[in-house]
Amino acid sequence: MATPGSDDEFVQLHDLILGSTDVGGFLTELSAVAASTLTDSAGVFIECGVTVRRRKRTATIAGSSERAAMLDKLEQALGDGPCIASLETMEPVVLVDVETDPRWPEYQKVLAENGCRSVLGVPLALDQNQSAALNFFSSEPSVFVPAVVTRAEAFAHLAGRALRLALRIADAQNLADDLRAAMQSRTTIDLACGVIMAQNRCTQDDAMALLTKASSHRNQKLRDLAADLLGRISNGTVNTHFDP
Repeated sequence: MATPGSDDEFVQLHDLILGSTDVGGFLTELSAVAASTLTDSAGVFIECGVTVRRRKRTATIAGSSERAAMLDKLEQALGDGPCIASLETMEPVVLVDVETDPRWPEYQKVLAENGCRSVLGVPLALDQNQSAALNFFSSEPSVFVPAVVTRAEAFAHLAGRALRLALRIADAQNLADDLRAAMQSRTTIDLACGVIMAQNRCTQDDAMALLTKASSHRNQKLRDLAADLLGRISNGTVNTHFDP
């Protein structure tokens, strides 16, 4: 469900992606914006934690405050609570008042001890292998009325789109980094093979076989052995360069 100003909010979230150096940084900023958005909607101070589930493993990634991150992490440790329930059902889950709601007594005791009276978990749909949720906390009971929940859902819809984009960018960067590392390793090994070919007057296949055999006997990675060989010849560290 869209709300007025949602286009501006998505632009703001998009700018957060561009201004963040990694997904963790983006999620920290996202939690701050989410907390501010719900604070404006509810008229009381609200904090937010972000939980991401990837390949069935759930972890607290960020929080708008130390308390929000801590309360979110404690819920993950206990394995039960409104945020986890929202991830399971992919629906918003409201804990109206920790003193009267009977569903999560162990977690509600932790919440009460830390001055938190009400909680809202809102899921973010990502894809089949991963999902996320915003975990909102308030020191006041009965804060998350239907209008506030609707506002949180609208924000979560935009946040899910932004997070999917951030994760795709991160995956692409990781792939590029892996490719660059692989090409640098390949260059180092090829240079070492060239040295062995020159020293032994052998073919490239023979040089590769000698290098692989030595790697196995020394229980040393092929790239590391190749780098050591080049380092001994050049009397120093050899830096390989790959520009994709």
